[in-house]
Amino acid sequence: MVPLPFANEQFLAVAGGGLFWPRRGALLLADLHLEKASSYARWGQLLPPHDSFDTLAHVETLIDRTGAREVWCLGDSFHDPEGPSRLQPTARARLDELMKRVEWTWIMGNHDPFYQQPVGGHIMSESRIDGFTLRHAIDPRETGPEISGHWHPKLSLNLRGHPILRPCFVRSRHRLVLPAFGSFTGGMQADDPALLNALSAPAEALIISQNQLLRFPLG
Repeated sequence: MVPLPFANEQFLAVAGGGLFWPRRGALLLADLHLEKASSYARWGQLLPPHDSFDTLAHVETLIDRTGAREVWCLGDSFHDPEGPSRLQPTARARLDELMKRVEWTWIMGNHDPFYQQPVGGHIMSESRIDGFTLRHAIDPRETGPEISGHWHPKLSLNLRGHPILRPCFVRSRHRLVLPAFGSFTGGMQADDPALLNALSAPAEALIISQNQLLRFPLG
């Protein structure tokens, strides 16, 4: 875990895309997109049906590693509103066990504006806690510190002549965008004009590398 200061608060960036808030004991995750593979399968695009179990295994690892008491999922936690009903029994059991261990909150996103069956935990459109707003996507009207997801930011780098694409955090003065956490999630270039316009302020991409946070100005 690597220190990631934001809006006069000390967070910890976790490899894989999580954000840990030590003062609250809260683990923040964005864009799990659980049951994405089964969603694609309904339309004939067959993918290995293990994405949800794999993603939840990573969540469990971070809970163990951080000692988190709370988990906040910042929207698009399922790939579609019917996703909870398609969870395989092993994945459903793992999710249920995790929600018994910590206080769990689902924030709704554009892929999952509601769930068609109960999933447990708390369900909210957004939340304001300890001076921070947690929501799925950037709200341009927001004037206070905001933590969100939605964009799945990634950054293209050249490593010894080889191009690589790495998930990244994107930070501006008042906004922090988390990378997608789900196993089957794609990404958008962090310097895409749509994201930079939404940020409406100078921003930087942040990548964890060898226990340090690398900063890359955007725009």
